[in-house]
Amino acid sequence: MASGFSATLPAMKRLEGKTALVTGAASGIGRATSILFAQEGANVVVLDRAPAVEETAAAIRQNGGKAVAFVKDSAEESAIAAAIDAAVREFGALDVCYANAGVSGGLVPLQEQTPEHWAEILKINLIGTFLAVKHSARVMTPRKRGSIICTASVAGLRSGAGGSPYSSSKAGVVSLVQTTAYQLSGSGVRINAICPGLIETGMTRPIFEQARSRGTDHKIGQLNPLRRAGAPVEIAQMALFLASDDASYVNGQAFPVDGGLSSSHPIVPPKM
Repeated sequence: MASGFSATLPAMKRLEGKTALVTGAASGIGRATSILFAQEGANVVVLDRAPAVEETAAAIRQNGGKAVAFVKDSAEESAIAAAIDAAVREFGALDVCYANAGVSGGLVPLQEQTPEHWAEILKINLIGTFLAVKHSARVMTPRKRGSIICTASVAGLRSGAGGSPYSSSKAGVVSLVQTTAYQLSGSGVRINAICPGLIETGMTRPIFEQARSRGTDHKIGQLNPLRRAGAPVEIAQMALFLASDDASYVNGQAFPVDGGLSSSHPIVPPKM
């Protein structure tokens, strides 16, 4: 006989008791992800060369979370190694690493691009990501578990979404994820990439500001089927999935989060 009483257990937070490192955490996708990870129970180490990363950590702590901030360059090996060692020292382990830091490099014409310009973008976007992967794997593999996430881009999948140096660096991130998945075979450590489309962040803000100044902001994102730009939290939600045990069998993949932009060859969108 039914008692008429039903008890609902509180939902378990998806990262409860875990520790995550997020690079490029001073604003945009990195800040949104850091805050979401903390809301889902993670201790968070945030790193960025911009001092505003301290504000990200403060926002987490003000809402009852635990966060440690590093104002350092993620493309410097000593900096990323120190942040990861601090995560282990402060919280006991590193369960999630989100290598998100990156720069766009602008749209420089081919004949005006220099080796120095390429080297700087590759250093931050690709070598910096490699360093995060290397050192997070160093502490994750002995524990036989962990999730590494890298920010790539739809620009790394095909042309038309960024300049040559940027697009090449992000294609390199996709390859890094694919090859590393096999190098970590049997370790229990997963690695995946997120390929954002047009998201309003500090890096893309000039695009949005120019459109608003011209009164054409209603056209932003018109080439994707959702016909809008994305928000940082929409990328953060994908990062949360990949960081969590819900993605326990997801490995070596690059996921576009772009409103459907990369699902098609270029076409003239139909009129509504």
